[in-house]
Formats: sequence, C-alpha cells, structure tokens
Amino acid sequence: MAKEKFERTKPHVNIGTIGHVDHGKTTLTAAITTVLAKKGLSEVKSFDQIDNAPEEKERGITINTSHVEYETATRHYAHVDCPGHADYVKNMVTGAAQMDGAIIVVAATDGPMPQTREHILLARQVNVPRLVVFMNKCDMVDDPEMLELVEMEMRELLSAYDFDGDNTPFIQGSALGALNGVQKWEDKIMELMDACDTWIPLPPRDVDKPFLMPVEDVFSITGRGTVATGRIEAGVIKVGDEVEILGLGEDKKSVVTGVEMFRKILDEGEAGDNVGLLLRGIDKNEIKRGMVLCKPGQIKPHSKF
Repeated sequence: MAKEKFERTKPHVNIGTIGHVDHGKTTLTAAITTVLAKKGLSEVKSFDQIDNAPEEKERGITINTSHVEYETATRHYAHVDCPGHADYVKNMVTGAAQMDGAIIVVAATDGPMPQTREHILLARQVNVPRLVVFMNKCDMVDDPEMLELVEMEMRELLSAYDFDGDNTPFIQGSALGALNGVQKWEDKIMELMDACDTWIPLPPRDVDKPFLMPVEDVFSITGRGTVATGRIEAGVIKVGDEVEILGLGEDKKSVVTGVEMFRKILDEGEAGDNVGLLLRGIDKNEIKRGMVLCKPGQIKPHSKF
C-alpha cells in the first residue's frame, strides 16, 4: 500500500496528557480523537489502540507507540499519551515528550494526587511552558462546591511550581461522557481544544540552523534498512541529505533515504517535527538512543566537560 503524503498546512505543536494514574489521561486522548473525527479533523483512536500498542511488533515508521495526531481549525497536534508513570519519566528525559504544552488531567472525584504533583514538577523541570487543566469525571460529582475546591487546590499547586495558576484555563468535563457521545461533554472537549489553541504558545522553530536530531528510538524494517526516530531540534532534513551520526563510540556517516511522520511521507522534516529517518548502510546495532544525527562537520563530540 502506497503511503500518503503529509500535507503541512497548519503550524505543528507537540502536546501531551499528564496526570495521576487512573484519572483518565488515555480516555481523554481517545475522546479528543473521537470528537474531532466528527468534524473531520482526526481519525478515531480507541482506548485500546492508544493503551496497548504492541511494542515489539515490527512497526512501520512510527513515533513512539502512544502518539496520536489530530487537528483543530488552526493547528496540527502531535499528542503523546503517557500511560505509566515510570515510562513517562524516561520519555520526558529522553525528549520524546519535549512538549510545547500539556493537558494535565485531574479527576474531580479525587482532586490532586501524588502523581499530579509529580507530573507538574516534571513539566516544570523539562520546561513545558504552559499547562491546561482538564477536570475529568465531573459527571460523578453532584456538589458544585467539591468542583470549586478541586479547582482551587489545582490552581495553588500550579502556582507553587511557577506556572500561572491564576490564568491557566480549567475545563470541567467527562472524557467518558464525551467518548459515549453525550453532547454536553463533547462540547467540553471542543472547549479544551480551544483552550489549547489559545493558551499554549506556538513554539519558535530553529529551521535556519544546521540540522540536528537526538535519537530517541531505533528499529529496522526488513528489506529497507534502519530507522532512527526523534524530534528534530534544529534545521531541516530531506531525502538524499548526508548526515553524521555522533556519540557513544565511533562517528559514522549515512544518507537519509526516507523521511516520515505519522506513517506519512514528508518532503522534508523541520525543527519541531517528530520524524522517522531511514538511514542507508547503517546496522541497527550501530545506532542507539542518546546519539545525535547532524549535518556533517557541524558538531565536534567531546569525551569530557
């Protein structure tokens, strides 16, 4: 099956869902894709598709198992759903989750929990500029004062970690309600997307600098070669470009024979894109997470500070 081309018509923003376990992060991700699909802006991804992506199955070029993509009227989003807590820290540190903004999910039935606090701290440490709060499971809370209390606690928590607690948008909704097609809760998902569009800033992209991409994951595709995935930090890359592979041992050179994003072919990848690059003549064992791909001659690796 021929792959379709990725059409770049809107600015691209990386966001994600963070928050305490079982507060509804994955359900919310599924609800966003489902509600936007009705407007022709997304493909429906069920909870199971997001949560149980089989890790080891040979994948096409994909970017980390839990990425989904969708659009709003003004933007194209890559959304990383962070399922398990341990996995998340690893992801954040490797830079899969170098998010331009995040949706923090808190269950109105529980209020902020230990991992809610941890994730806000992590977001602060990796410089996620802004958060939007989605208060989930509001259909299970009868007392409006309880909702007010949760919102107040969350605003204090955001302020404690140097986020703008006073002005951060709060949306009170029900991800499950939206997933089940209840109009009132579907409207709340659209309200959430509007908040992301307006509150999360468009990140600056260093497209004019020389190409640089830290490697986040590597796999081989039978008959085609080795693929390195990651987020392009600077510059642009297209098929036929020569790259240098640096770090962790001897330096190597290769030529990019394919550029893809979300299983779609890209004319060129640019700063801010999460891409998979097909590399000619490179064995899967020669490249690993933590190495960098760059324009030849741009970077000199050092073995000590």
